[in-house]
Amino acid sequence: MSHTSSKPVDARNAAMLESVLIGSPVARALGIRFDLVEVDHVELLLPFSMQNITVGDMVHGGVIATLIDVAGAAAAFTAVDLEVVKGGATGSLSIQYLAPAKSADLRAVADVVRRGKRQVVTEVSVFAERDDEAVLAAKALMSTALL
Repeated sequence: MSHTSSKPVDARNAAMLESVLIGSPVARALGIRFDLVEVDHVELLLPFSMQNITVGDMVHGGVIATLIDVAGAAAAFTAVDLEVVKGGATGSLSIQYLAPAKSADLRAVADVVRRGKRQVVTEVSVFAERDDEAVLAAKALMSTALL
């Protein structure tokens, strides 16, 4: 899916994304941060850390899954009505790990595929970025239930 939108996110939604998702203890512990936030599209960065590895210099699949979960939820909440929606939860998450992420910063690119009243489906790609090269490490499809 190519990214074509560049619509800014409402200030209230942006503040909620920053405080609830990026401000969460797990996101802070891993070092996840926003790089780009637009309506229906977000890009998150996770700098490489030896704290996030499985063996050698390979980033743990659970860390990648957490990055995907945060990115998908963030994309889902870029355009919700915060007067109506009070929260959300991951309804499903299907990940295909495609290549190891070795000694690399990770970029999660999340795009909304379908937005409904009570569910938002997102597609998330995770790229391992190192030495001016980006390798697609994982691809996911995720649904977020709106509460």
